[in-house]
Amino acid sequence: MEPRRKVAGEIVQIVGGQLQGQLADQVKRRYAAWNDPRAKLDRRYRRSSRVLTFWLIVLALLAVVGTLTLTGVLPAGVGIGAALGFAGTSVLTVRTHQKMRGIDAARKQMAALPSRQALPARSSAARQPMERLEAAEDTLRELLRQLDSAALTSVPTDSVEQARSTGVEAASAIRAVSDQLQAVERARDTAPPLDRAPLVEGVRRLRAQLDEGVDGYCALVAAAGRVLAESTASNPRQVLGDATDHLAGLSSALRDLSR
Repeated sequence: MEPRRKVAGEIVQIVGGQLQGQLADQVKRRYAAWNDPRAKLDRRYRRSSRVLTFWLIVLALLAVVGTLTLTGVLPAGVGIGAALGFAGTSVLTVRTHQKMRGIDAARKQMAALPSRQALPARSSAARQPMERLEAAEDTLRELLRQLDSAALTSVPTDSVEQARSTGVEAASAIRAVSDQLQAVERARDTAPPLDRAPLVEGVRRLRAQLDEGVDGYCALVAAAGRVLAESTASNPRQVLGDATDHLAGLSSALRDLSR
């Protein structure tokens, strides 16, 4: 009976650890979604919309009271109170509407920004490369914005646009590899101990591909930085173009491997 108890104990530990890991990841995803700036703006907009609806209802009721006063159904004192209330509520209604417009403008501005997936769990091998990728994306976006300014550099616009579109495509391919890696990690953690060796090797291989993709992306960032630092270089198109072509080939290879 002792071996059976030992096996049963191992199974309980494996299942318990897996459930805890899934629950922790689920809690983290929900917490990140709740604190997302877009979600916060949506909640503020909905609250303001409910407040505006309330003030409109109050205005309608006060207007009815005013009408009844004018027709002589209600005394004049009630009408004066209704008029004062109507004026104050009108101010609150206008202010709430202006607040909603400001929030809506912020929502549209936020929607124009590229959306990001939540980072992998800290226990995932994909976490560190994806943190590097996010930092590199922010840096590349700022560098290309400055390179696209004719007042700062003489870099051709088509070269900047090509680098920008290639960066977006490469980031998408890198995230696809990250998703694969996390799926294999979940399979590895769920599989029986004797079946884990191929999955462990799969995680190692995907992590190597992920590192290679992020390194290529960072190489494009470095090239853009060099072009900006030496904006009077003799051939800035070639410096930026070589890094763009290299990253385009790398992202294409990553997409082929992910299929």
